[in-house]
Amino acid sequence: MSVAARVVIVGGGFAGVALARGLESAGKRERLRITLINRQNFMLFTPMLPEAAAGSIELQHIMQPLRVELETDDRTEGASRFELGEAIGIDLERRTVSVRHPLTHDVRLIEYDELALALGATDSTMGVPGVEKFTIPLKTIGDAELVRSRVVGSLEVAAKTNDLLERDRLSRFVVVGGNFTGVELAGELQAFLRSILRYYPSIDSATVEVVVVESSDKLLGHLPEKFGKYAASVLRARGTRLLLGQDVKAVDSRGVELKDGERIESATVIWAAGVEPPPLAKQLGINTNKHGAIETGGDFAVTGTPHVWALGDCAAVPRPEGGTYAPLAQNAIREGKLLAANIRASLRGKPTKNFRYHELGQMASLGDRNAVVKLPGGRMLTGTVAWMAWRTYYLALLPGWNRRTRVALDWTLALAFPPETARLPLVGKGASSFEDLHATSR
Repeated sequence: MSVAARVVIVGGGFAGVALARGLESAGKRERLRITLINRQNFMLFTPMLPEAAAGSIELQHIMQPLRVELETDDRTEGASRFELGEAIGIDLERRTVSVRHPLTHDVRLIEYDELALALGATDSTMGVPGVEKFTIPLKTIGDAELVRSRVVGSLEVAAKTNDLLERDRLSRFVVVGGNFTGVELAGELQAFLRSILRYYPSIDSATVEVVVVESSDKLLGHLPEKFGKYAASVLRARGTRLLLGQDVKAVDSRGVELKDGERIESATVIWAAGVEPPPLAKQLGINTNKHGAIETGGDFAVTGTPHVWALGDCAAVPRPEGGTYAPLAQNAIREGKLLAANIRASLRGKPTKNFRYHELGQMASLGDRNAVVKLPGGRMLTGTVAWMAWRTYYLALLPGWNRRTRVALDWTLALAFPPETARLPLVGKGASSFEDLHATSR
């Protein structure tokens, strides 16, 4: 390659960062110009969002600045160039990406020779009316801040109202979705509420409730049934109400309506029911499956679209035994490493390799020093030992020793001190803002 090849990566999550770092390792030797585009200037460690929402971890400690994480240098071949912005369009014929800066709103074109799409995923409303307006997702730092602020704010309003029905509504917290995010958030939220209710003597702790609504008949549906049963038994023992096999019909400012006619009054509804590929994946005119994920070959090459690759949560990467790989961090990291080798091989005219990976296991934190872990071979680890394994594994995955040290310190302090109850002055969405909560309960 006499001229430096331009490799553009759209997305700065686990997959995109792993790909950039893999390319950096040989980029100078093979004359690569690597550009990573992301709408934030940090990589978010999403597995710890439930803990951050419940106050066990400081939010900024699970954000790693991309300029620090990557070997960024605009002047050096082989180092990554970071571009803050959102990809709003891709011209597959001219091989350009249109990028809009989030602060200046300027739009510029970035040319590529090879393009890798690591777009991640966005929350899916599942077509349920009211979800977008009246629920809180848990995908971003802002979401985690809003969840914590809403929970504390609801207790503040409940503590001063004399309307018992309104106090009941304010003291009920609904989590829609019983997979990893929903289960982990329910566990962390239950522990958070129990630790701070002593500061609200006017609220009877017996009336404070966490409710999990799940459309299937078990929790943690991607794991064997015994894992979901264990998680359910732990959550129920702590007072969490589980509504399994229940579909949400609609959400409004007063709570949730189920398809069987039951109504759950709540001022705080958190939506963790599912994700889907972002809209850009559908707008490109490339092959996607029925869920909107980009179809690729086993080597991540997008079907029918030369010089474009896809990986991570936005891609339907086929498994050798059938189906596609699950949207897990461990898969995304290893996909990024192999795609780096495949892009370099493709630029040299060499054959690429198909992705083959057997999951190391899966795990879910249940809060209160408890977790459930699926080990290789389907064995199950539970309790404090599983909780320690969960923390050890994710601490090792955190990028940078500075972040690992800070999170470890957060965990240590959380064992000795209660969580903060100061409510951030954030406003909720639509008719369920704090101002409306306050007005309703006067």
